[in-house]
Amino acid sequence: MGIVNKDDSKVLTKAEEQVMQILWDMEKGFVKDILDKIPEPKPAYNTVSTIVRILEKKGFVGYKAYGKTHEYYPIIDKETYSNEFLQNFIGKYFKGSFQNLVSFFAKENNVDAGELDKMMKMVKKDLDKEE
Repeated sequence: MGIVNKDDSKVLTKAEEQVMQILWDMEKGFVKDILDKIPEPKPAYNTVSTIVRILEKKGFVGYKAYGKTHEYYPIIDKETYSNEFLQNFIGKYFKGSFQNLVSFFAKENNVDAGELDKMMKMVKKDLDKEE
């Protein structure tokens, strides 16, 4: 399932992403639970409720009904969204090249060759663990 590919409806706004981060952490919750986790200044209850319903329409959130109340839970896991978001981001801004992303990051943050080498060793170590 393409989450953030060319379909902009699958890209989360800042507010939607904030709600998803909370749901990913909580695993499930009611609108009031989500609202409790949002830092001040808190939006109105209806605002959070609307965001959750939008997330449901976008296919990110499901719910279990208890009468008129709904308990929401993520359908898309955080890792899947993060991976597809990053692939879309790299495609859009770095011509689909991870190398271009790393090069840009290194230049913008004055990362020297030694630091890059250290990062690559960490990545290799993580990849070796997965195999």
